[in-house]
Amino acid sequence: MKKLIQHAITKKAKKLLALHHPLIIAVTGSVGKTSVRNAIATVLSAKFRVGATIKNYNNEFGVPLTILGAESPGKSIFGWLRVLFSSSKSMPEVFVLEYGIDRPGDMKHLCEIAAPDIAVLTRISPVHAEYFRSIEELAEEKAGILAAAKQLVVLNADDPRVLGLAGHANAPVLLYGFSDRADVVAGDYQLTTRDDFSFEPGEEFSTVRATVTLDEGERLELTLKNMLGRTAVSALLPAIAIAKHLGLTGEQILEKLPTTQFEPGRMNPIPGIKGSLIIDSSYNAAPASMVAALDVLAEFHPAEKARRIAVLGHMAELGSYSEQEHRMIGLKAGEIGVDLLLTVGELARDIRRGAIEAGIPEEHTQHFDLPLEAGRWLDREIHKGDIVLVKGSQSARTEKIVKDVMAEPLRAADLLVRQDGAWLAS
Repeated sequence: MKKLIQHAITKKAKKLLALHHPLIIAVTGSVGKTSVRNAIATVLSAKFRVGATIKNYNNEFGVPLTILGAESPGKSIFGWLRVLFSSSKSMPEVFVLEYGIDRPGDMKHLCEIAAPDIAVLTRISPVHAEYFRSIEELAEEKAGILAAAKQLVVLNADDPRVLGLAGHANAPVLLYGFSDRADVVAGDYQLTTRDDFSFEPGEEFSTVRATVTLDEGERLELTLKNMLGRTAVSALLPAIAIAKHLGLTGEQILEKLPTTQFEPGRMNPIPGIKGSLIIDSSYNAAPASMVAALDVLAEFHPAEKARRIAVLGHMAELGSYSEQEHRMIGLKAGEIGVDLLLTVGELARDIRRGAIEAGIPEEHTQHFDLPLEAGRWLDREIHKGDIVLVKGSQSARTEKIVKDVMAEPLRAADLLVRQDGAWLAS
């Protein structure tokens, strides 16, 4: 039945695309897909009617459902019949779609559903690596999107693995990043924050500033409220590259770009108990995004007697890379000078081992099997002025830790990831 439904919704989606010919922008990569997708959709809405992937609809079911403008009815046969036989909503001029892969052949299948006009590749990291024999094989799978793109390929110049795939492109290539080799290059990065952490969610806490220089010499001065880190800037650069390619002006870009909304659990500052700050990155984790999150934590300099605390859950689906990648994250935590490290989940024990190897005193580390245990411990031990990074794979459920130590837990439904009935019941 599942295969029949998949075939039926795919057929209907392809028929709609053939009838209306919207521009297809496809975003893939090991990390950062959703933030990049949101930025592109936000900026292009200044000129086009834009449709974009909802939730995490980035697989063989999610991509057709996005095109059909429908949500999954789950196990309801009547719900699927409504999806198949209901009249289609008005078709956007542009679709911004996420393409996620788990196994060999996934990218080819997604490109057959909706062949991209423009393709974006963010990062290559050994996530979803358990079904691939090597990181190189994973990269080759993702490179399928570059070969399929008909109009433009947009690549992250800061990732050597991504750059190494440029030869797969059959369309012109634009590079983005902080690297001088980029066509859309960011520089003059600066992060400023409030001195106190007693802010309301949604109030201005942080400001990121950066200068973006385009290959024709045009410069855009970005000012971004309540975003954190270079990764926030990097997520916006593909949107700038594509917007210029499609004829938007610098003024249009600067008007729309700061309104980009990052999803819950993606490096969001949240007030914590006892006057602490939570950096909530609990949505998911891969080696590259773990390193980036720790780099953001390193930018904060706590007041006297306050601490930088990293609460790190395990990273899933790393296959044979699991031990070395978890250990590497522990080494990174030691490198940036984390004052207190909490690890959560069996695989995360290797993070703790790596951190101790890197010089973090063992007594400044704690390991927990379950997120609720970690949350209760942190609730007791957190101090005024502490800056707490919380990050882990979806299966680590580190959002439960955030809920334990956020100043307003009654607002969890608005601020945290995985707060609907099915997740709360698990």
